[in-house]
Amino acid sequence: MVLASITSSFLHYAKTLPSLEVYLVVALMVFTEAPLFLGFILPGETAVLVAGVVASQGKVQISVLVPLVVLCAITGDNLGYLVGNRFGPRLLAFPVLQKRHSAVDTALDHLARRGAVYVFSGRFTAFLRAVMPALAGLSSIPYRRFALANALACIAWGVGFTLLGYYAGGQLPRIEKSASWVGYAILSLIIALIARHIVRARRERQA
Repeated sequence: MVLASITSSFLHYAKTLPSLEVYLVVALMVFTEAPLFLGFILPGETAVLVAGVVASQGKVQISVLVPLVVLCAITGDNLGYLVGNRFGPRLLAFPVLQKRHSAVDTALDHLARRGAVYVFSGRFTAFLRAVMPALAGLSSIPYRRFALANALACIAWGVGFTLLGYYAGGQLPRIEKSASWVGYAILSLIIALIARHIVRARRERQA
């Protein structure tokens, strides 16, 4: 209920802005979600969905919005990785992370075991999207592996949620409530594909 109210308020606010400012606000919100942990305040998917709705009403161009969202997501996450790599364990002392100590430990454990796959899948859940880049920088994942997995995830996420808002139009409140389920569905598909690959590889080794 609270999130739906925030979404409605943000949509009303976005409609009052000139086109250039809509692009700027969305770009800043997507860019700062990971390096500044602003994703804990307002999930980036909410801003992207709202921007897609605004585009469906002709105020901004979807052909500009989609690459802008993807670029800002990739750039922001890369900055988040560098922040985690630069400040290391000191990041874990941040109050916002200390309050989620158990979830952070779990994320670090999965990063150590699954690496780039976890980086990709993490973009589709709100908590991991906000902390994954910094935790990846803190962990032992090489930058190149992170950058590739993250870029692919940002493309899928940015294009998917922007177009979801664009084609949903006035159905945003309903779509926004189910947005997390979209992320879980994508994550489930990824896990199924990985499991299939592992089973196939084992069969080939045994053959």
